[in-house]
Order: sequence, then structure tokens, then C-alpha cells
Amino acid sequence: MTGRARARSRGRARGQETAAPGVTPFQETAGEAPRSECELVGRGRQRTAPGAVSSEAVIQISAGFQQVKIGERGGRRRDFHDAGINTRQAMEHVRESKSGFSGSPIELKANFFKILSRPQWVLYQYHVDFKPVMESRRLRSALIYQHEETLGKARTFDGALLFLPHKLHNTTVLYSETRMGEKVQITVTLTNELPPTSPVCLQFYNIIFRRVLRMLNMQQIGRHYYNPTDPLNIPQHRLTIWPGFTSTILQYESSIMLCTDVSHKVLRSETVLSFMMGLRQQNGDQRFPEACTKELVGLIVLTKYNNKTYRIDDIAWDHTPNNTFKRGESEISFKDYYKAQYGLDITDGNQVLLISHMKKIGPSGGPPQGPAMLVPEFCYLTGLTDKMRADFNIMKDLSTHTRLTPEQREGRLNRFVGNIHQNTEAQTELNTWGLNFDNKLLSLTGRVLPAERIVQGSRTYNPWQADWSKEMRGIPLISCRPLENWLMFFTRRNNDVAQALLQTLNKVSTPLGIRMQRAIICMEYQESLLRALQQNVKKETQMVVVVLPSNRKDKYDSVKKYLCVDCPTPSQCVVARTLAKQQALMTVATKIALQINCKMGGELWSVEIPLKQLMIVGIDCYHDTAAGKRSIGFVTMIPSILTAGSFPGALKAWLKHNNCLPSRIIVYRDGVGDGMLQSVVNYEVPQIMESIKTMGHDYAPKLTLVVVKKRISSRFFARIDGKLTNPPPGTCIDTEVTRPEWYDFFIVSQAVRMGSVSPTHYNVVYDSSGLKPDHMQRLTYKLCHMYYNWQGIIRVPAPCQYAHKLAFLVGQSIHREPNMNLDDFLYYL
Repeated sequence: MTGRARARSRGRARGQETAAPGVTPFQETAGEAPRSECELVGRGRQRTAPGAVSSEAVIQISAGFQQVKIGERGGRRRDFHDAGINTRQAMEHVRESKSGFSGSPIELKANFFKILSRPQWVLYQYHVDFKPVMESRRLRSALIYQHEETLGKARTFDGALLFLPHKLHNTTVLYSETRMGEKVQITVTLTNELPPTSPVCLQFYNIIFRRVLRMLNMQQIGRHYYNPTDPLNIPQHRLTIWPGFTSTILQYESSIMLCTDVSHKVLRSETVLSFMMGLRQQNGDQRFPEACTKELVGLIVLTKYNNKTYRIDDIAWDHTPNNTFKRGESEISFKDYYKAQYGLDITDGNQVLLISHMKKIGPSGGPPQGPAMLVPEFCYLTGLTDKMRADFNIMKDLSTHTRLTPEQREGRLNRFVGNIHQNTEAQTELNTWGLNFDNKLLSLTGRVLPAERIVQGSRTYNPWQADWSKEMRGIPLISCRPLENWLMFFTRRNNDVAQALLQTLNKVSTPLGIRMQRAIICMEYQESLLRALQQNVKKETQMVVVVLPSNRKDKYDSVKKYLCVDCPTPSQCVVARTLAKQQALMTVATKIALQINCKMGGELWSVEIPLKQLMIVGIDCYHDTAAGKRSIGFVTMIPSILTAGSFPGALKAWLKHNNCLPSRIIVYRDGVGDGMLQSVVNYEVPQIMESIKTMGHDYAPKLTLVVVKKRISSRFFARIDGKLTNPPPGTCIDTEVTRPEWYDFFIVSQAVRMGSVSPTHYNVVYDSSGLKPDHMQRLTYKLCHMYYNWQGIIRVPAPCQYAHKLAFLVGQSIHREPNMNLDDFLYYL
């Protein structure tokens, strides 16, 4: 590790007030009894109160759920699920109905459980303030627990807000005392009276349900709950899987329902300390700091003493467990803190500490909390490394536990809900609040959209099982670009596989209609691949093919950076090991030939889209960790070409190609997480409309913006021939489990060989086109057939996947804006 890096590490550790190790305030959970007396020891003050809110915020909280300041409610943005955003009301053509009609009906089951009954009384919401300030959420809950006689047993407290089924005075002052004898004043202020129909009640139901999950001995890690008492061990790979569940209670079309799905947390059976010791043995003392920083920074670890996950952002090389930090008014060493707080003994007093920067903002606009300092001995590695993911045996063994068939998933969900109904404590809690869940999966009716015919040259065919890799063999493509001036780079050691690739490319390209001249071979580049590219790639070069000796990222990045930025030329990289299997060489060569043709501007196949003068845009973003910014992928589908660039640039490209501007523009926006929908509606839609105005104030096309979400918990199952199985490709769901305030629908477009298929959720947040819902659904499904890097139907519309590939390439390898000379090519495939 360089001296500069050490100084930066020391600056981060000393320049900010460190958080108490392992303490993550602002977590929103239900109130509970104190688990041990040590929870009442000390308060660990910070600059501002975790639960303190301004008078303005109290007014906003009282005004309703939509106006609660998220940063002051524990920072859990994802729990809000974009509540209060009603986009459907602005679209007159879907106010009455947003359902399609084409296709054949299909009976489905979904991982939703109806709430059969819910409270019919007013729920009272209170804000709770502590004086002096209490940092720990557990400590705040324990202090509230001391006043059961005043507050009653039926209560829910999330660290800042208290919900009760009965009314107290507008302001109630209570007094508690910590184990150390410190006096604490608790002020309980009435802020709202919530009827059963209030949207705040949904958040309340979620808090209650999380309390029920803890009664089932489940532990919260991140957003979800897992069962550490029933681990699935894979000892040969030193891995442990904690089974768990995701859960969300929301208002759907006709009822409030619980959506729950199976989740798994993969843990490695080694601590960060043991991992660091292994790195020291492998690299020696001199190279250890650099290797350690490279391997650990960016990883997610689990601290089992509080079941919380942290991202390692840095390593404090000058900090050990013997260092002290400020806790309350006094100093305490990390070693003593862990002993007093968790009863843990640190065995290695010389281990350096890990730094995790707290992402949550301070309450009421206060400063962010300082970094958390973690002890490697108590941190367990989570997830899989790239090396593990590349290991076939590891992934195969993992899949036996995590890839559940529809029948297995249904069984897990039924047992989960059954455990809730059979648990006396859980049922008592639910009955206290008047909540009752159904015990069987939701049944509903979906539709299977008509199958799409693939057009390839003069031929058309129907794909089988959402895949047409066999049908397309030997049929000329729609349009091909002759490959006359191209280069192939490989090392002398890989001469045999490279020559075999050349011969096979000649064999497979002719039936596809691709004219391919012999490549100019550049065989020696062991010393510097970049120098070889600089010396041989000319302005007239159409394509560069590089056979890489290994999958080293730096080699791949150097090729893409030079050929995408400095010398704009389409390129194709392939690892030599991929070409070594003779029996698969024809398949590999066919895919490479198709990719080369795409990257040069060729068109492979198409589906029939009746709408004319239609421009389709895909937008996705990728977080470039190296450059510390987001990479935005923007791809436009224009008949016979695909362009990458900005919105005005796409319109100009359309105008150049068609001698007119599009009358309709449909934007598919991927990469929008929970809590981000309001930003898309308020900012991105106006920005797009402003971009359109740059083409002239008289130009006013019909605009549609669709938010595409893949990371969802919804799952659908079909009963076919008496067996629960995955729905067929083209299954569309636009009733029951959609949201009443949105113009949304689900489509299961792809087919999977193992496990349960994942649907994609589409939310039309703006639409001035007046297209019928059925037409919107059909068009979306058609576009899932148009991704040229896969001879089959994919999970999202092709423009989204192209945009993802572009953003990923820029964010992972290039870290700069690609040369605009490549904008008209699919160079990022």
C-alpha cells in the first residue's frame, strides 16, 4: 500500500467522528423488549438525534404518509415502494381499464397472500424524542418498553415513531433510567390520527409483520429476514446458505396483500481475519497491504453479533482493537467495547481495523455519521468471488439449494405461512392488531400473448421454446456487411486455436450470407497488446478480433479502451480457452460471426411491428465505481440501425435516415429502483420533452415512458397437466397483483431450464400516445425478441439490454465517453 493510501486511510479514520463499531442507527424495526441488560448501558451520543425532527417535519409527518421525510424515518427508502405516486390518473385512456385482451387465458398462482381482515379502528401516530439523545435504536426501544403500563402492550415503535391503538394526551412526558443510572426524558407527541384506509397503515402492517418474523427466530440482514438456525452447509466449498424470505405488504388492485418470496444469503465460513492471514502467507509482508486492499475493498461482510452487513471501503492500517473512540462523554477501546456490548473477546490485538462509511444521511439535514470501524475477527465474508462464480462445481452445488422449481417454491411459501399460523406468539401479535392472512397462494387468470414469427431474410419461422438458434442456421440474414479489411491478434502459443477459428468462421459465414475475406494476422503481441494495436489498426480497418490468452480484465480493458475511444474500430474479443473445445467450435464461431456482423451494422432478424414512424429508446445506468460516477447507456432503435448517444443525437440520426422525424417515441427506462420513481416522473420526463423541443417548437411527437423493473419479488406459476410449472413465454398479467394507481403490467417473456422464471414489471409513467394497453403489451413482448446477442427471447425489451451492455462497457472497462464515430454500430455487444 502506498504512503499516500495510508495517509488517506488515516485521514478517514481520524478526520471524522467514528460510529460505535457495529452500530447502525436509523434502522426501522418494531419495538421489542430489552434482550439483555447490556442494552441499557450508555448511549453513545452523536451530534444530532437519530429521532429528532424539526417542527416542519412534524407537520409533514402529520399531513400524511406521502410527505414523511424519508431521511428522517430511518433512511430505508426501499420500504416506501414509491407510495403516493399516482401516474395513472393523468392518462385518460387507461383510467377505466388498463387490461389487454389478446391471447389465450391461463390459470395462474402467485406468491401473494391476501389480508382477510385488518384493524377497523383509528391508529394514533406519535413522535418520540429522547433527552439526552440516545443513539442506539435498541436502547430507545428498551427505554420505551419500561412504560408498558402507560403505553399498553399493543404498540409499535421504529426508533422515532410510535403507533398505538388508543389516544394519549397531545404531549406525554415519561422518564426512564439506564442501567448506569442516567436519567432520560421521553417526550411522546401526537402527530396524526390514521383511519384504516390511510396509506400510513401499510407501513404499519409491514412493521408488525417484521416483528412476527422475529418471533419465528428469523434475523434481519439488509432488507430481508433469514433463518440462521437452519443453515444449508456446503463444507467442500466452505460455504453456508441461510434460507430466508422477502416480504412486502402493499395495496394492490382489489385488496391489500402480502407478497413474499424465497431468498438465500450465501456466507463464507471464514472470517476476514483468516482471509487476511492467508493473503499475508501468499504475498509476504511487503506486498501484503497492496494485495489486502485490492482483495477486500468493495466486499460485503456480515457481523454475526448484530446480523448486519457492511461494505468495506478502506483499511485503517494504523488502527488496532487497542485504539479508542469517543462513546458518550468518555473514551473506550474497541476491545473493551466489544466485551461490554456483545460479550466478545478479541484474540488478536494487532489486527488492523476495517472502515465502512455510513451511507445514511443524518436526521433533519444533519451531517452524515462517521465511518464504522470493524474488527476483521468478527466479520464474515459474504457472497461469491469472481473465481468462485467461474467454478462450475461451486455454482452447481449452490444451485441445488437456491434454484427452486415452482413446486419447491410453493412448498416453501406454504410452510412459511403455515408456521406463522401455527406459532402462538405470532398469532397473538396479529390478533392484537386485528390482522389475519390467508393461508394459500393467490389464484388469478393471466393471458398468453400470441407467438411471434421471426423474419430472417426471405424466410419466416416460429421459434420453439423461446429459442431459434437451430432454425436460423443456414438461412441468410436480413442484411450483411462484407468483411474485407480486418485484423486478428493472437499469441504464438494460441496459433492452433486461432487458425481453427479462422477456418470455422469461413465455413459458417457463407450460409449466413456474410462475405468474409481472409484476416490480416498479427501473431506476436506478448510484450504489449496495446502497442500491437497502435501499430497495426488503421483508419480503413473494419474489424479487430483479439484471441486473449486468459480472461484477465486489464487486457480486455486495454483493447476496448483503445478501440472505443482512441481509435474507433469495432472489435471482438474471445478467450483462447473458449475455442479449445472442438465439439463446440461451430457453435462458438457462428455466434462470433453474428456478433461481428452486428458490430459492423448488419441486421440479423426481425419481428413484425405494425406501428410506423416509431422510434424506440432504451436507457439504463451503471455505477462506475472506478470513476465514482454513473455511466448512462442510451440506445435508440431506428429501422435497420441502432444508435448510441443522446436524445437530440438520436432524433438527428432518425431524421438523416428517414428524411422525417418520428411521430411516436417510446422510451424504456431500466435501472430504476424502489424510491426512484418520483425522480423519473418529475425530472426525466420533462428533460426528454425539452430535448424534443430542440428539434423545433412545431415538432410534438406522441411520447411514452415505461419504467422496466427486473428486481422484483413477484413470481407466477401455472398448473399444466396437473403439475405446477413455469408459465409459458408470453404470459401477461395486468390484473389483481398490479397497482391501482399505476398503468402497469407483468410479462414472463423468457423460458428457463432450471428453477422458477422471473417476470418483468412494466410501469407506464407517462403516455400521450393513446396506445391501447393491449398494443403496449404486444409491442413490449415483440421487442424481447430483438436482442441480437441471443437467439431467443430475453427478459427485457432489446433496447434496454443494449443500453445495459453499453453502460456496462463504459463503466467497467472504458471509464470515458466512447468515440462518436461508433454511435451507429453495436460495438458494445
